[in-house]
Amino acid sequence: MMDITNLFSLQGRVALITGGSKNLGKHIAEGFIAQGAKVYITSRKADSCNETAAELGPNCIPLPMDVSSVEGCKALAAAFAEREEKLDILVNNAGAAWGAPFEEFPEVGWDKVMDLNVKGPFFLTQALYPQLKAAASKGQPAKVINIGSIDGIRLNPWETYSYHASKAAILYLTKRMAARLIQDQINVTAIAPGAFASDMNRAARDHADAVAKNIPNKRIGVAEDMAAAAIFLASNAGNYVVGDTITVDGGVAHANIGSPSIDA
Repeated sequence: MMDITNLFSLQGRVALITGGSKNLGKHIAEGFIAQGAKVYITSRKADSCNETAAELGPNCIPLPMDVSSVEGCKALAAAFAEREEKLDILVNNAGAAWGAPFEEFPEVGWDKVMDLNVKGPFFLTQALYPQLKAAASKGQPAKVINIGSIDGIRLNPWETYSYHASKAAILYLTKRMAARLIQDQINVTAIAPGAFASDMNRAARDHADAVAKNIPNKRIGVAEDMAAAAIFLASNAGNYVVGDTITVDGGVAHANIGSPSIDA
C-alpha cells in the first residue's frame, strides 16, 4: 500500500530563500515553515528581514545580504556555512525589473536586472554547492528552485527588455544547471509565476479585479498558490522532477485563447 502521509513534509529540512522577506519569497517561507522546515530568509534590507522573521516565528532566521554581486553571493554562503553544515533547499527568488522606452533604455537597466535575476542564482548556487551536496542523497535529493516568470515564456505589454530577457534566461539556465547537478543528487527546477500582488507587480497589487479579467482562471494568484508549488518541488513529492518549470499563473501562458485568427 502506498504511503503518502509524509510526501509533502519538510520536517527537519533546512531552506534558504533569497528575497524571502516579502511578496513571493515570504509566501514560500511561510509554506515551508508550516511543513516543518527551518528557513533562512535573506534580502538587502535588514529591517525587513528581521520583521518577517519575527512574524513567522522561531523557525525563520534572518540573514540579510545583497546577492546582486558575486561577492555578495559568496558572503551569504559563508554566513550560512557558519550556521549550518547542510542545505536541503535553496530558493533563488530575489529579482528586479526595469521598464523604459526602447529609445531610452539605459545600460544600468540591463546590468541591475541581469546581475540579480541571472548571475545571482548561478553564483549563489555555486557558492552553496558544498552544503547542497552534503545534504543530497538518492533517496532525498537536495533542491534548488529558481523563481522565473511567465514573462520568460510569453510577452507582456510593457517595455521591460532586460526583465523579459532575464526571465527567459533563468528558465534555460535551470535546465543547464539541472543537467550537471543531478549528478550529485541535486534537483534544479523552476517556477514561473503569473500575476501575484507584489511590489514588482503593482498592477496585480493595486488593480486585482482588472488584471483578473485577462486571466483564464479569473483571479490573481494568492499566497497558497505560490507556497503549494514550491512545497511540491521541495518535498519528496517532487523528487523525480528535474530541470522542469512549473507555471503558476491561472492559465495565462498555456490556456489563453487570445485574439481570433484572421481566418476565424
